[in-house]
Amino acid sequence: MYKILSGLSGAFIGFAISALAYVFLFYANSWVAGELVFSLGVNWIYLPAGLRLFLTLIFGLPGALGIAAASFLISYFGEFPHDLTLCLGIGLASGFAPYIARVFILSNIQLAPDLSNLSLQKLMICILVYALLSAGIHQLWFAAEGLEDAGSFSHFAVMLVGDILGSILLIAVIKYGLDILKKVREKAH
Repeated sequence: MYKILSGLSGAFIGFAISALAYVFLFYANSWVAGELVFSLGVNWIYLPAGLRLFLTLIFGLPGALGIAAASFLISYFGEFPHDLTLCLGIGLASGFAPYIARVFILSNIQLAPDLSNLSLQKLMICILVYALLSAGIHQLWFAAEGLEDAGSFSHFAVMLVGDILGSILLIAVIKYGLDILKKVREKAH
């Protein structure tokens, strides 16, 4: 019984951290890169893309579900039409594109589930696979739902570029932050 409760609490923590972090970074990205919007749901630089990948690599399914729930709420109460089906699909695409990439990556490039053997090459493969899936699934969904000016190759290409650039920038910021933290800890000792 303890293992079940422990597993459920761990899953809830992964869900909650993913949802809250995604909401925070989504609005931070809107504030910082608001001028780089190509069209509704398509950005030239999209920092939350890197977070989506990062959270699903770390938390797995609970991370994907947290991102999906947060993305649904952001879409439904944000600029998208208040269409339940449209926003549910956006949420599922946002949460499960990185999860599908995770499954593909773990089984095809021998990436350890704890990311202990994550190299720059494997990270770049992760980013590319995720960005292709995310842009493709989102644009297919936008086209299927009949969103104006969505689903075209140009929207796919811009979303792909935005997800790749956002992922690389977010990872660079995290790496830089970890390097600074390491230097501070070394000075303290």
